[in-house]
Amino acid sequence: MKATEQLKAEHEGIGIMLRVVDAMCDRLEVDRFLNDEQFGQIVEFFKVFVDRCHHGKEEDLLFPAMEKAGHPGAGGLIEQMLFEHRQGREYVGAMYDALTRYRAGAEKADAELYTQARGYTALMRQHIDKENTQVFPLADAVLSVERQEAMFVEFEELEEKKIGKGVHEQFHQLLDNLARAYPGDRQV
Repeated sequence: MKATEQLKAEHEGIGIMLRVVDAMCDRLEVDRFLNDEQFGQIVEFFKVFVDRCHHGKEEDLLFPAMEKAGHPGAGGLIEQMLFEHRQGREYVGAMYDALTRYRAGAEKADAELYTQARGYTALMRQHIDKENTQVFPLADAVLSVERQEAMFVEFEELEEKKIGKGVHEQFHQLLDNLARAYPGDRQV
């Protein structure tokens, strides 16, 4: 498997979780209810799976390989992706803080959580679209199939090192459970 194919597959899972967050936000907006335990699991998914694992693969392996390949224009596109990764971290940190305040019964914490969650889902949707339509095709053009296959193996090693053995599967189970609980009707 090519490295970019794995990253695209991970985007599909992330997109499902974004739909779950939208469904939870819809419910929060309508009846002021939030299952804070489930939302805490989602924040953990964003921190560990999306940022540490998925973005780690891009930042530690894919982007440096693309820059090394020397394609003109790759640098600016990669800088934009790195900037958006930082923005995502800020949203997730703000969601965590708002969730902590929500659990403590703080006034307006639900509104802050809603705002940060909606901001994150909007950012991630456009980010995923850019990576799928611009970054990954560029990577496919500048990196050989052999290099991408080797990078896929490196991805597996990085994943085990950064998040631990079996954690990826646990997140997929969480994703499946939450997708059933919050089917939603929004698209990725």
